[in-house]
Amino acid sequence: MVRKMQKRDFGTQATDDTIRGDNNERLPHRTSVEKSQQTSSFHGRDSRIHSDSSSSSSDEEKNRPSAVEIDTYIDFDDLLPEIGEFGCFQKVLFLLMIPFCFISAYVYLSQIFMTLTPEKYYCFVHDLTLIESEQERMELSIPKLKDGSYSRCEMYDTNYTAIYRAKNRTQFMNSSLPRIPCREGYVFSKSEAFYTANIEFGWVCKNDFYATYAQMIFFLGSVLGCLAYGHFADHCGRLAALVSSCSLAFFGSLFTGMTKNFWSFAFTRLVVGAAYDTCFTMIYILMLEYVGPKYRTFVANMSLAMFYSPFTMLIPWIAIYLHSWRPFALYGCIPLAFGLVSFCCLPESARWLVSRGKIDDAIDILKRVAARNKRVVPPVYWKRFRESCELFYKEEFEGRHFTVCSIFKRPRLARYMVFLCLIWMIMSLLYDGHVRAASVLDKENVAVVFTIACATELPGDLLVIVTLDRFGRRWCAFTFTTLSGLFSLVGANLSHPTHTLVAALAGRFFANVCYNIGLQWAAEVLPTVVRAQGISLIHTLGFAAMLLSPPVIYLSHLSLSLMLNTLGGLGIVGGIICLFLPETLYEDLPQTLSDGNNFGKDQRMWHQPCCGKGRRRIAHTKHTWHEGSSLRTLSRDEFRSKKLHRVAVVKSRRPFATSFMSVARGQSLLSQGTEILQRVQNLRHESAHQKPK
Repeated sequence: MVRKMQKRDFGTQATDDTIRGDNNERLPHRTSVEKSQQTSSFHGRDSRIHSDSSSSSSDEEKNRPSAVEIDTYIDFDDLLPEIGEFGCFQKVLFLLMIPFCFISAYVYLSQIFMTLTPEKYYCFVHDLTLIESEQERMELSIPKLKDGSYSRCEMYDTNYTAIYRAKNRTQFMNSSLPRIPCREGYVFSKSEAFYTANIEFGWVCKNDFYATYAQMIFFLGSVLGCLAYGHFADHCGRLAALVSSCSLAFFGSLFTGMTKNFWSFAFTRLVVGAAYDTCFTMIYILMLEYVGPKYRTFVANMSLAMFYSPFTMLIPWIAIYLHSWRPFALYGCIPLAFGLVSFCCLPESARWLVSRGKIDDAIDILKRVAARNKRVVPPVYWKRFRESCELFYKEEFEGRHFTVCSIFKRPRLARYMVFLCLIWMIMSLLYDGHVRAASVLDKENVAVVFTIACATELPGDLLVIVTLDRFGRRWCAFTFTTLSGLFSLVGANLSHPTHTLVAALAGRFFANVCYNIGLQWAAEVLPTVVRAQGISLIHTLGFAAMLLSPPVIYLSHLSLSLMLNTLGGLGIVGGIICLFLPETLYEDLPQTLSDGNNFGKDQRMWHQPCCGKGRRRIAHTKHTWHEGSSLRTLSRDEFRSKKLHRVAVVKSRRPFATSFMSVARGQSLLSQGTEILQRVQNLRHESAHQKPK
């Protein structure tokens, strides 16, 4: 009987490659010498893959390791059930995410409240300041608009000194006087709940573009920070990137509260923007790296739902409580200070240490995790894990030199990449546009509207969990992105302000959902060998697209309908583009560039995974090598994808086998007596032989 081999890649489902041998014979052990001999064949294979010649899939398979080698290959997702998937160590790490979730919410949303445009203000006239009645001052100096309200940006061009000295000032109340822009500043209402930088620096009327520029500069910093910290984290470590980004945000926010003009304010926001993404992404990745596959989806979603979402709802009320943007900037530094000392209580990424060849340091950290969780791991497990790390390091970092440019050398894969970039840029702009739109939909109740809008994050996360693995990525992305656009268009054409507000909030809800799908989908479509580089490029382009969200919101000064129509049009276009990407649900995900170029060829335009296959029959190349090993350092969005990690199933078929034998990827890996069981049996026998020594 021929056994089917399950591929050691958490990014794909079980393959159909067979292990040589009949009658259920057990696979022999492979020595370290055999491993090194097998590794040498990787280097020749990798150089051939990197070349752009059109080699066939059979050539790619020739020099790959045999199934016997994979039988003894142990990576992180195999080891985590042994050292504890969600023990004391992981629970403490989970709780340590709380301050960083606040940091992320504060850094992202504080910019909006610091530059809020006040609702009530008018031109300041120095010659009339001694008149006690504010109503009289306004009638003498401020013209009225057609709706009966006073103009906020214009004043009468007349002799105000003569008006003040006149005994009967009512004779100077003439609406036909010439009008001019404000010359001496503005008078702001004392009823304003929050004293913003716009009020202090006079960024209203003809100077209102300064606030928009400041927010654009924040996202310019995000683009620069994304590029710089990606390189920094790869060379200096995840923990170093986390601490340095929090330090950058700390000092940027501290000096924001001391700025005196636009240029100093813009520079400090550039600095804070550079830290925006990294100060949360690094702790998020660290948390998910040390959590076992069984709990990874729960932790990935619940950390956002339990910590990040409530903090976003809390930010406007903190601003109102502090009443002024300067204390808001200064007090916001307090949680950021925690990031400066986080290196004392957070571990370095073990996967990053392996990627840099520091295997002993990685094993030391994992042993401390096991000790904290009160788990005892046999020495033979550590030995095999060390050998797997050494093998992976040679495969991954000595034999492959793929770059993001490799994606564009395959026509179909290049087309997918272009569509992924466009979709993520639209989703990012749509999401950030709706976040900022909450500040202009109802200017008299900004905090309430903003809180309600942020409250849609939680049900949005839950809706993704319920629908994404049932209806697939493509149709979910199309549906939710299109619905966000439709509700925005509907809201733009409603006359009642309350109805417009409700429609816009519905658009925000669906924008939350599609934003949670975008990069996760990209991580599944891109081949393993270029996944990290591809996601980094797409992620950076998303920040570049966010540069346009402040100008989109600025359109509300001209017309609220114009702003919502713009967001609505973006949603419709983004939804249509989603239909041109392949579905990844129930699919073997691509590993090589050839796989990526052939991925989706068997799917028809209206393919719906929950309604049957509906596909053309195309033979797929099967792989048995380590490109999908969980030893690889991963991005935040790869961790969020269920298809990119295995699910630990603590269920043994033999009384002496531990949970280690049961690590599997969903139902496709729930095999009965496969090589995972054989591997554990071999390890158990080795451990038993070593005990007398």
